[in-house]
Amino acid sequence: MDYDYLIKFLALGDSAVGKTSFLFQYTDGTFNSRFISTVGIDFREKRMLYQSSDRNQRVHLQLWDTAGQERFRSLTTAFYRDAMGFILIFDLTNEKSFLEIQNWIDQLQMHAYCDCPDVVLCGNKVDLEDKRVVPEWRARELAEKNNMLYLETSAATGQNVAQAIEVLLDRVMLRMESAVDQATLPGRKGQPKPINFDRNNTEESTCCVIL
Repeated sequence: MDYDYLIKFLALGDSAVGKTSFLFQYTDGTFNSRFISTVGIDFREKRMLYQSSDRNQRVHLQLWDTAGQERFRSLTTAFYRDAMGFILIFDLTNEKSFLEIQNWIDQLQMHAYCDCPDVVLCGNKVDLEDKRVVPEWRARELAEKNNMLYLETSAATGQNVAQAIEVLLDRVMLRMESAVDQATLPGRKGQPKPINFDRNNTEESTCCVIL
C-alpha cells in the first residue's frame, strides 16, 4: 500500500449541474462540453501529497460521481455512509437546481456518516455570468445556515475547482487528527469525545468524528 490515507468524497447535485465535468477538471485538467448523463455512480482517482503540521501525508483520493436523477437515489444513497466528505453542486444558471439543494441536505442528514458531515457547496458554471439566475448572496446565506463552505466554480475554466477539493480535504484531515487526539480510533479505550460547533450562534450541536 503506497499511501497513508484513502479518502472518499462524494459529488452530489441535480442532473446536468456539472458534477462529472467538475471531477474531470480536477483529476485531468480537461473539459468536455458534451453532456453525458452519469448512470448510477462512477468515480475518479487522484494521488497527492498532503502537507500536515508535522509531515507530508500520501493521500489517495477517490472522488465518487453520482447520478442526479430521482430514479437513481436509492442506489446512490448507499454510498453516503462510506464518504468522508461531500461536494454539493448546483448550477448558477438553473434556479431549480439551487432550490433542490435543501433536499440534498436532507438526504445527507439521513444517510451520511453523521448529522453534520463536512460539505462544500459549489455554485457551478460561474463562467456563464450572462445566464446567471442565482445571486451569490442567496447561495452564501444558504451555506451559512447549514454550516457549509461556499465557493463559485467553473468546470469549464477550472476556477476554484481544485480549491473546493482542497478545502474539503483540509476539513476532513483536521477531523481525523482530532479523532486521534481524542483517542477515539478503534482498539483504544475510552468513549469518543464529540466535536461541538455553534450553528447560527444560537444553539450547540454535536458533530461526530470519522473513525
